[in-house]
Amino acid sequence: MPICPFCNLAANQRQQFVVLESEHCFFIQEPQKVLMGSGLIIPKKHRETVFDLSPDEWADTYHLLNQARELIDREYHPDGYNLGWNNGTAAGQEIFHVHLHIIPRFQDEPLAGKGIRHWLKQESNLRST
Repeated sequence: MPICPFCNLAANQRQQFVVLESEHCFFIQEPQKVLMGSGLIIPKKHRETVFDLSPDEWADTYHLLNQARELIDREYHPDGYNLGWNNGTAAGQEIFHVHLHIIPRFQDEPLAGKGIRHWLKQESNLRST
């Protein structure tokens, strides 16, 4: 099994991107060219999917999400946000340590107004059953 990049942020180069920390979670931001200001909320304990989070981790995620929003609002002044969890391979999860994507959105983006379900609702995504 590959080493989880989120299990020990202090021993990982990503650690330098920890912006906020709570009892149960981290908020990290890495420099982004396209998704400027975006980040991840990651539980400190290894949890594979969002469905594995404890009630305390859920509560901490909520509080950290609001702190992250305040920080992003001050620094980037977005016009909106996309928030998302990828759970399972079919949903696009690549790192099997759950993480909440926080993506600030701006009116002047070429894809402004396209929500997280936009691409999923396209006819080309129709299952062939």
